[in-house]
Amino acid sequence: MIFNAFFKTLGQTGDPRFRRVLFLGIGLTLALLVAASVGFLMLVQGLTAATVNLPWIGEVTWLKDLFSAGAVLLMMVLSIFLMVPVASAITSMFLDEVAQAVEDKHFPHLPAVTPVPLWEALKDTVNFLGVLVGANILALLLYVMFPPAAPFIFWGLNGFLLGREYFTLAASRRLGPIEAKKLRRRHGGTIWAAGTLMAMPLSIPLVNLVIPILGAATFTHLFHALWRKT
Repeated sequence: MIFNAFFKTLGQTGDPRFRRVLFLGIGLTLALLVAASVGFLMLVQGLTAATVNLPWIGEVTWLKDLFSAGAVLLMMVLSIFLMVPVASAITSMFLDEVAQAVEDKHFPHLPAVTPVPLWEALKDTVNFLGVLVGANILALLLYVMFPPAAPFIFWGLNGFLLGREYFTLAASRRLGPIEAKKLRRRHGGTIWAAGTLMAMPLSIPLVNLVIPILGAATFTHLFHALWRKT
């Protein structure tokens, strides 16, 4: 069922609406990471004094430059790890457009749905982004403690979170949030497996920028397949 949904998605990758969401997602992701980096750098510079008197050394004027350089390096490293969750969360904001493209091609008999208001989509994206980024930052500790298990921790964690969010959003368009959560709980194992398969290619640079779009479409197919079974 999962692979069938994925192969149907691959057959629709040329859809202009897919490309639009892809470019929007990448652009907003880069803008958010740059803004966060600039904000963090300004915070570090604002908290660091221009000159510091150290015991046995005297007046030091280079600490501010040192901390600023460290802040830039830290954000560059964090951006590598956060690029994927941020891109995935932002793509979820446009999932309605991807899902509609899938339904127009594969389920044209279905009645139209009310589009999700931009403010509501933005609110859900911010909440999901907070959970996704927070979980991945905490997971960095596990990566350091258990290096051999790092890929499996990354796949399992992000697979669970992405599967849960993307399926719920796709299902809510047709069932509403309450029934969508009931259906998600009923098929939790399948959804987690699909999310994990989505998370695995996220480890591959450049490919990981396309995966959120493919995942959004795949979970739309998966929702319809599970919905038909109930």
